Amino acid sequence: MRRIYLREGGESTIDEVVDALRKGKLIIYPTDTVYGLGADAENIDAVRRVYEVKGRPEEKRLTIAVSDIDMAERYAVVDEISRRLMEKFLPGKVTFILKKTSRVPDIVNPEAIGIRIPNIPIILRIIREFGGAITATSANKSGSPPKLDPEEAAMEIEADLLLDYGRLPPSRPSTIVDLTRGEPVLVREGDVPFSLVMKEYLRIRSPLA
Repeated sequence: MRRIYLREGGESTIDEVVDALRKGKLIIYPTDTVYGLGADAENIDAVRRVYEVKGRPEEKRLTIAVSDIDMAERYAVVDEISRRLMEKFLPGKVTFILKKTSRVPDIVNPEAIGIRIPNIPIILRIIREFGGAITATSANKSGSPPKLDPEEAAMEIEADLLLDYGRLPPSRPSTIVDLTRGEPVLVREGDVPFSLVMKEYLRIRSPLA
């Protein structure tokens, strides 16, 4: 596995990572929560390999990372309320589940799609230069703890590139909020309290009612 030190990287680093993603390769990359395992989310063979290296059952769906809300709209149905919630909390430690568009392969999720915009500028630039979503599952074997240390992620997961950003600060995985049913529904609480999401939802909804 080739290691790239992101804090020292420049244009050539971004080009190498983008090229790897376009070739269907897997990358271990930092997010604002834990290290993630990334692949071209529209490449079915690459996504299948994500499941394989994690030992993850395909019925446990994947989320995706995008560079911005405009990119999110290629993969998810974004209405006024969901857009304003995303503008408030993203980039950041929240995953929003939305109804999906036809660009999301069923192997990623046949029903909906979880969207992340991690608050790591160089990762967002890589995704933007790549031009599409990448998978955003944690870089660990299914059932084992998520990794904050790149060495631990690389020892556990077989990928092609390790994007080493150093040890990440302590964090829980992202707060997951389901927006497919109208009112937000908590799926998993992380560092961002669900109460803040609900407060913002009620604030947005009030003038729209």
